Amino acid sequence: MEDLIESILDYVRSDYTDYAVMINGEWGIGKTHFWNNKIRKKIESMQLNGKRYTTIYMSLYGISNLEEISKKIFIETTQLMDKNLRKFMDSNGQTTIPEYAKTGLDMANFFGVTQNEDKLDYSDFFSTDDKVLCFDDLERANVDVIDILGYINNFVEHDHIKTIIICNEKELSTKLKSSNLEMKTFIATYLLDKQGELNTTDKPMVEKIQNKIEHVFDKANDYERIKEKLIGETFEYSPKFDYIINGILMRFENNPDLLRFLRENTRLIILTFERSGTRNLRILKHALNDFQKIYEMVEKNYPNTNNRVMQTMLIFTIAISFEIKAGKITKEKFINIKDNEEYKSLLVSSRILMDNRQFYIKEFDNNYYYNFKSEYRFFKFIEYYVRTRIFDMKIFKENMETIRNTVDTENLPGYKRLLTEEYWKISDDEFVKVIKEVLEEIKQGNIELIDIVKIYAYFSYFSRKKLIEYDIKTLKNVFFNGMNISSLKSKYCPNVQEELSKIAIEQFEEDMDEIIKHFNMLNNQLLDKMYKEKAEDIFKCIPMKMEEFYEKFDRQCMDIPIFKYYDVYQLFQRISCASNEDIVLIKEKLLNRAEKYPKQIEPEIKNIKQLKQVIDDYLKGKDQSIKIVMLNEFSNSLGIIIDKYKINFLPKKEEGKKEAPLIS
Repeated sequence: MEDLIESILDYVRSDYTDYAVMINGEWGIGKTHFWNNKIRKKIESMQLNGKRYTTIYMSLYGISNLEEISKKIFIETTQLMDKNLRKFMDSNGQTTIPEYAKTGLDMANFFGVTQNEDKLDYSDFFSTDDKVLCFDDLERANVDVIDILGYINNFVEHDHIKTIIICNEKELSTKLKSSNLEMKTFIATYLLDKQGELNTTDKPMVEKIQNKIEHVFDKANDYERIKEKLIGETFEYSPKFDYIINGILMRFENNPDLLRFLRENTRLIILTFERSGTRNLRILKHALNDFQKIYEMVEKNYPNTNNRVMQTMLIFTIAISFEIKAGKITKEKFINIKDNEEYKSLLVSSRILMDNRQFYIKEFDNNYYYNFKSEYRFFKFIEYYVRTRIFDMKIFKENMETIRNTVDTENLPGYKRLLTEEYWKISDDEFVKVIKEVLEEIKQGNIELIDIVKIYAYFSYFSRKKLIEYDIKTLKNVFFNGMNISSLKSKYCPNVQEELSKIAIEQFEEDMDEIIKHFNMLNNQLLDKMYKEKAEDIFKCIPMKMEEFYEKFDRQCMDIPIFKYYDVYQLFQRISCASNEDIVLIKEKLLNRAEKYPKQIEPEIKNIKQLKQVIDDYLKGKDQSIKIVMLNEFSNSLGIIIDKYKINFLPKKEEGKKEAPLIS
């Protein structure tokens, strides 16, 4: 690094130069920090022919025209010539002028406001041998880079001002090729058509268009030509991470415990940074800032947390930050993983059952946790915090309570060890005990129904590998009986496909087919049971607790066939006892619901028909009253809903066949 600094200083010291130098490097690796803290200070401490050097720094980020660059230079130079301003900056330890202050000073100059009637010394504008210009973020300007380099060339070639350009040439190259791509494609296609080359089959169409674009609009060549003329030397800025890690960590001086922990784990930070495959120090700084919040919350709420867990949190925070913020993945990759158990389940499935659908998760784990053993290595509260910027205390406490209870895997139930731990990590003696324990739990029906299905996939695998003595037929009998008992205690599983996607069941499709069919049958029974309980809970609110009924019905029942699960005669009794106003409101809700969710509530139509019949039977021979009119309109609305299904959901008649009459 010192060699790079000295090379740049040699350029500044040269008596005569007609070229600029470039500092090239990836985004986020600290190029601007390097200029501010290493180069600028040394340049401003130098003297040439009795004059002290002055640096003028300008970021081109967002610049939309060349006049903005001229204005920036003017503001910088006029402010630096103001002796009162320089005196103020020196007395307050200011080395740079904030952008906000520059705006105010610029306006003061514009309106002729000066302190002590100081006037500008115009001779200073003609002094160029003591100035060093620095243009940063070349690739982020909104002006054509060719125009900017031509503009800078005026200072370099004609005024011989020392000029340093900081940029990311990799991103610059991408920008040159991708600008106005739609227009370029249109013109290239037009030219190929005119030249009779559009429909030839010698090359793929995409390749022909790309070649024509490069031939006609090759700005990269223009850039190389002007760069060759303007840039005398290009320095690659690629700092050694060890060189700057201490500087990054010093920002945590106000928390000695955190600083000590980070310094003790500097090697872990460096390894995780290197495995990210980027050189972006900016993301690392953000990740360590996030970890400060995480560390402080853990220390406050869960002191004495296992040091290995804290190390894993550090790795995970840095890793997830790079994966998301460096654009390596979409944020959705981790959204559906709810906890460490599920994360490990995905890993076990991918490694044991060779499930390639979880390839990314396996690669993430292999990369960042290479040679680092930790049973708990997915933290939902950290993933959620990095992804959304919200520190969710509920998720945090759930994760930490689980960590306290499960860090020692020997305390885990045997079936969870099979689902979350590679079986080869279990000793032979333990494996026999685990298999026996799991089978006993299945026989007793003590495991959730969906987990029994997952476990069967592993037992099928173990059976084929001769790791257990049970054959497939015997296993199926044990698991079928266990599933039947479990269904009496289990809850309905709403996301079956998502849960089953965590294991590679297609590799054992023949073995799994019967198990899954049986599971689906039992799960549907659990759904019916859940809906019956829900229907009882909601409809019992009629007629005495109507506000509670409306709130629950709107939130829970709009898109489910809840009327299928409640006795029609009881429902009629409740509705008939409701106020006239409530009968109207219920009717309107049912009409609106049938309009919005016709397919979802189709299974309840049989009960809707029966309810209409019960109401109609009740109304026969009744004298007119407001209640009777309201119930009659309620029945008519049910008829509208029923007619909708006759029209939209009955099978269409086949061609050549007569349409069968509708049967009510």
